[in-house]
Amino acid sequence: MKIHEYQAKGILKKYGVTVPRGAMATSREEAEAAARESFNSGATGVVVKAQIHAGGRGKGGGVKIAKSVDEAGELAGRMLGMKLVTHQTGPEGRTVRRLLIEETLPIEKELYLGILVDRAEGKPVFMASAAGGMEIEQVAAENPDAILKQHIDPGMGLEAFQARKMAFKLGLKAQQINPAVQFLTNLYHAFLETDASLVEINPFIMATDGRLFALDAKLTFDDNALFRHPDIRELRDITEEDPLEVEASKYSLNYIKLDGNVGCMVNGAGLAMATMDIIKYAGGMPANFLDVGGGANAEQVAHAFEILLSDKNVKAVLINIFGGILRVDTLATGVVEAAKKTNIQLPIVLRLEGTNVDEGKKILMESGFNFVVCDTMKDAAEQVVAAAR
Repeated sequence: MKIHEYQAKGILKKYGVTVPRGAMATSREEAEAAARESFNSGATGVVVKAQIHAGGRGKGGGVKIAKSVDEAGELAGRMLGMKLVTHQTGPEGRTVRRLLIEETLPIEKELYLGILVDRAEGKPVFMASAAGGMEIEQVAAENPDAILKQHIDPGMGLEAFQARKMAFKLGLKAQQINPAVQFLTNLYHAFLETDASLVEINPFIMATDGRLFALDAKLTFDDNALFRHPDIRELRDITEEDPLEVEASKYSLNYIKLDGNVGCMVNGAGLAMATMDIIKYAGGMPANFLDVGGGANAEQVAHAFEILLSDKNVKAVLINIFGGILRVDTLATGVVEAAKKTNIQLPIVLRLEGTNVDEGKKILMESGFNFVVCDTMKDAAEQVVAAAR
């Protein structure tokens, strides 16, 4: 689960990570009030930042500096409701509904910090780079040696010598080393205790007076751990998510919308990935990743089918099921119920194996719908791609 920058900074502040003073605004009046408070507190300017779940906001016109309360209000009035297009939103962009009004800071140096799980090592990895303000993917491609990686033993946590090593490598001044060690330690505690899957500070800045700040902040959380954090779960902004993915999450379905025209419904993430691969191999393009899970019931299958068909780009559907916990007859019942409810007109190709497969095929054949049942994944992929064309 992703959250907005202002929410991320609110969480980090609780863990002692220093962030600029700021406030969220959803109207021009709130933006002016927040700007006025910053100026009254001694700020020489404020940054008006669009709050969407995407990077590259500055290049898209979603980050502007205001030198007065009136200018901040004018910028807020223009930004709120705008379609902000960045390299991460795609051409459709995102509607700006919230802003962060934040004090400007005198920047001497921009750095980068990030923490995520290194699945190959089975440990968190703390990344740091002097190339702050740039996209870390670009730094990794052009100059991978510019990124310092420090793996953290889960049993020990971030140790002081590791934090000092990163602080020195970042080129901080001697008097900044101890504050930097505390900053990095607090950041790791926030990562660990919130069950985050990613914490990214870009840029992590050194101000001209020597203070250290998280000028930007991005936090992503492990969905499987949100039951432990009801306060974080409440920060979810479904207006920033694809409506079909939101609908799927209500029924515990794993759905991700893609750009193709072949709808896929599969049980098991590995089989779903293989199904998408074989559709590509057959010359088609999958419209989605949809894993109904091993223990889905007929109602979940029906909902999954309805969600899949809600994508107007879908021209044909491939259902690939290996019945283990999810019996094939249960799947077939759900598909038939959904087909009746949606009055389906699209070609439906199925490849079925496993528990109660004969019963499942019988249910489909006697349903009155023109389902195509194949014996192999290769045959099913070729048939569905041809049908989608």
